[in-house]
Amino acid sequence: MFFMIEEFKKKLECPADELAFYTKEPMNRHTSFRIGGPADLLVMPKTERAVCCAVKAAKQAGLPLTVLGNGSNVLVRDEGIRGVVLCIGTEYGAVHVEGTAMRAQTGALLSVLANEALKNSLTGLEFAGGIPGSLGGALFMDAGAYGGQMADVVVSSRYYDAETDTIGTLTGKQHAFGYRTSAYKDHPHWVALSADMQLKSGDPAEIKAKMDDFSQRRRDKQPLNYPSAGSTFKRPEGHFAAKLIDDCGLRGLTVGGAQISEKHCGFVINRGGATCADVLALCDEVRAIVKEKTGFDLEKEIRVVKA
Repeated sequence: MFFMIEEFKKKLECPADELAFYTKEPMNRHTSFRIGGPADLLVMPKTERAVCCAVKAAKQAGLPLTVLGNGSNVLVRDEGIRGVVLCIGTEYGAVHVEGTAMRAQTGALLSVLANEALKNSLTGLEFAGGIPGSLGGALFMDAGAYGGQMADVVVSSRYYDAETDTIGTLTGKQHAFGYRTSAYKDHPHWVALSADMQLKSGDPAEIKAKMDDFSQRRRDKQPLNYPSAGSTFKRPEGHFAAKLIDDCGLRGLTVGGAQISEKHCGFVINRGGATCADVLALCDEVRAIVKEKTGFDLEKEIRVVKA
C-alpha cells in the first residue's frame, strides 16, 4: 500500500499547496460519532482542481477512493479505511450570494449556508441551520428537517465524473431527490463540486425566529451532548423509527459504549469508547426486536463506510 500511495502522489496534477495529506489518520477525528480506525491516506482539498486531481490520481494509481464530507452521517469501521479518503471539508467551502441566488462549494457547512442566508435576508434554508453536515453530504442524501429539504432550494449542481474525467451539471429533476437519496447516491463515481440554490427574500427577524425555534427544538429533544451520527434509522412509511424503538422497550439499550439514547430513541449515541462493532451490534439487535414485535424492518440511515 505504501508504494501505491507514493504512486498516487506522483500522479497528482495540481500544486501541493492546494491540498493536505495525512497518513494513517485516525478517522475518529473526522466523524461526529468519534468512531473509526485509521485511513491509509487522508486528502483534504482546498480547490476544485484539487478535488478532481485527487479523484483522478486515485483511479490511476489503482487505489480505493472514499469520499467524505463533514463526517456527520457516517460510521467508519474499526479497521479504518484502505486507500485514499478524500475529505471535502470547510477549506473547500466558499459561499457566494447574489440577489436571491446562492452558490456554494460542497465543503460548506449547512449551518454556514443558513447563516449566510439570514445575513442576506433570504428564506428557504432555515431548516438547515442545525444539521451538522456539509453541502456535499446534503446533496447526496437530500438532507432535510422540520419540513424542509435540499430538494426545495437546489436548482443545479456540478460534479466531477471519475469515469469520464469530465465535469457535468445536474438541473432540477435530474437530481432525482427523494427521502434520503438522490442521483449522487446512484452514481458513486460522481463527486459533487458545487451547487446553486434559489432562495426568497424574507424578513430577517422572522427568519431568525424560525432558526431559533428549530435550534431550541433540537436542544430539547436530541442528545446533542453525546457523539452520534444523527438519526440512525430511516423513517418507515407512515411511522417513526424512534416511536417503534421506544414502544419495544429499547430506550437506553446498550452494547459496549453504544446506546439507544434515553432522550431520543432514534439516536444511537457514543457514551464513551464505543466501537463500530458496538454500534452495528446494537443496530442489529434493535432491528431484530422491532421486526419481531411490530413487523417493521428498520433501515439504517447512517452510511457505514467499508474498510
